[in-house]
Amino acid sequence: MRYLILCAIILISNGVSFAQGCCAGGAANPIAGGASTGVLLKNQVEIAGNYQYNYSDVYFAKDSDTTNLIDGLGSSYFFLRADYGVTSKFTMSVASGYYTHKTLIELGYRDTVKSKGLGDLILFPRYSVFNKTRENSTSEITLGLGVKVPLTSGTKTHLVGKNANGDVYAILPPTVQTTTGAVDYMFYGFFYQGYQKRKLRFFANTLFIKKGYNNLDYKFGDYFSLGLYVGKTIFKNVGITSQLKGEWIGHMDVKKSVTEEDLAVYGIDISSTGSKKVFFVPQISYTHKNFTLFATSDIPLYQYLNGVQIGSLYQFTTGLTYRFLAKKIKTGDTFELPTKGE
Repeated sequence: MRYLILCAIILISNGVSFAQGCCAGGAANPIAGGASTGVLLKNQVEIAGNYQYNYSDVYFAKDSDTTNLIDGLGSSYFFLRADYGVTSKFTMSVASGYYTHKTLIELGYRDTVKSKGLGDLILFPRYSVFNKTRENSTSEITLGLGVKVPLTSGTKTHLVGKNANGDVYAILPPTVQTTTGAVDYMFYGFFYQGYQKRKLRFFANTLFIKKGYNNLDYKFGDYFSLGLYVGKTIFKNVGITSQLKGEWIGHMDVKKSVTEEDLAVYGIDISSTGSKKVFFVPQISYTHKNFTLFATSDIPLYQYLNGVQIGSLYQFTTGLTYRFLAKKIKTGDTFELPTKGE
């Protein structure tokens, strides 16, 4: 049962990667793969890795399509996470990711701007405040408090030309930076209600990311999401899940030390930051012994973007998780091991 809990919510806040348009602030790391699970068994280990592809070439002015300012914005992202059940109620998670590319294609294909590299280190402890298993059902409430720490600079540059003094470099736009360069704090809640005999699950999660200021005195918009899920096991080992996810991203903020010229150099229009979106997220997963393979996609249903920004279009993720016990279960550990196909 816990395998499909993991798979059904493996992608919380993936939409953050395109959160604030190419002409505005952006560059927030997705938390692809596991920022929203419940707790593990005591001494249980979970290793998860996934690949996420993200692309868009559509622009919005509020909730209406508008003229494109670029030809495309895309990324490929590999994410790795390791969790450990310290106790039957407390789980510690460590994760990070690597962009093989973040690519911005200028209008008319005149120029292409690329970057690659590490994103953020995510430290994410979770604690189960309520967990009860009955004969026909299981209930769980879990809370989490985490932090995202940049592993690289959020002010990478690229070559733009030459002059008499040599090469000329300019700072990359936020949407192709691999991190914002700021320390962010994460607040998380998870509720689960499962019915073992019916192989039916209902759950919800919420995530709030409080963004910090980076070394340029920029603060990218805070992030909030709410996901509602229903999942069903079919054919013993196959799980299908539907999610309705709403997300809100706040306006970007800067300190008084930042000038209009600074923003122009960095390619930011503060009025074109912040958004509200609703996604439908279907998912399919397959479990064999301790392994679970899954695939999912975010399908935008509604988008309202402040000013003029690039909207969400395609996002696909596939991944694999593996669980095992580092030590044998002792008497008194009340959680049950997941059953094949649940």
